[in-house]
Amino acid sequence: MIRAVLADDHPIVRQGLRTLLEGEDGCDIVGEASDGLTAIDLIVELRPDVAVLDVQLPDLNGLEVARRVRDRAPDTRVVMLSMFADESYVVGALRDGAFGYVLKEAATTDLIAAVHAAMAGRRYLSAPLTERAIEAYAQRAEDAARPLDRYELLTAREREVLHLAAQGLNNAEGGGRPAISPRTAETHRANLLRKLGIQTQTDLVRFAVGRGLIRVTS
Repeated sequence: MIRAVLADDHPIVRQGLRTLLEGEDGCDIVGEASDGLTAIDLIVELRPDVAVLDVQLPDLNGLEVARRVRDRAPDTRVVMLSMFADESYVVGALRDGAFGYVLKEAATTDLIAAVHAAMAGRRYLSAPLTERAIEAYAQRAEDAARPLDRYELLTAREREVLHLAAQGLNNAEGGGRPAISPRTAETHRANLLRKLGIQTQTDLVRFAVGRGLIRVTS
């Protein structure tokens, strides 16, 4: 039986995923999370076979969670679940270690297929991200990983503060959620701005959008 952790900030979505995977696929859902930081803690603690992650998680998005899972729980295979078909998200997911990328509009059978492909060590992209495109996306992901971008210079804590700041949280709120003081959060913010070579909140949000950390909706 496949042991799995689910991470999505909508309880009704998690319930649907649980019903689907436990009922049709024989998975054992050993944990659920509604935000990125909790998802990392659960995965590191429980060491599931598969983690199904929403791309747009609060605190840390699914791409950053996948990156940390790759480093801290390398035996766990990540499948991303997303409403975004943008190439930047797909490339980012593969670059950060995900084995599957399934659109929320896809058939339920796609998620099941992605879980099994991940267990077998294969990549899986749901339609319209066709199978023929997998190697092209994977190559772009490898190419994108080669140059050291400025995001790679940030510490784990600085990335957390960046994610929170890009979501519009102030230093006090950002300090409370990662369990650090507002003053320490301000120090991390100053350091990450320096490393990224940016100065304003607008520049910070623009960087986060361009890096695929957040998405601006109209």
